[in-house]
Amino acid sequence: METWTLVRPTEAHLEQVRAYRQAFLDAGDSMDGAGPLRRFEDPADWLEEVRRYERPETVPEGKVQASQFLCVREEDGAVLGMIQVRHTLNDYLERIAGHIGYSVRPDARRKGVARWMLAEVLPCCRDLGLEKVMLACLTENEASRRTILANGGVYDRTVYEPDEDVYLEQYWINL
Repeated sequence: METWTLVRPTEAHLEQVRAYRQAFLDAGDSMDGAGPLRRFEDPADWLEEVRRYERPETVPEGKVQASQFLCVREEDGAVLGMIQVRHTLNDYLERIAGHIGYSVRPDARRKGVARWMLAEVLPCCRDLGLEKVMLACLTENEASRRTILANGGVYDRTVYEPDEDVYLEQYWINL
């Protein structure tokens, strides 16, 4: 049985982050919960950006403070998933994306990684002073819906995101 741990990314994870990014690019899949990873070929640049989001004084204008976590398989150090907690909601996050985004490497899916990551990060949300968190998933993403529901998610509404031409279901989890 695999053992997973949730950690903050460091320089020691950069090669695994590179492999994680490449797995998503190869699959033509989105990297939700990975911050701006898609934009950065060099994972060191991504890590620098992640660190900018951690501190209120360095968060890019129009964005919110966020904490980035990696789900690492302890046996070999492979990054299986990423989950990001946004400390507050700006207009876009309130209308569309919510407090938490996550993804699981395509070859690590259907093992409970997302469900485990979400359960592990909820205490962090409480520590930030949040009383409830909003999450969203594509209407056709049954696996993400089940992950949210398994962690106490309550359906709120479905919204249309015109830039991506997608419908998203929004859920709230009371902490």
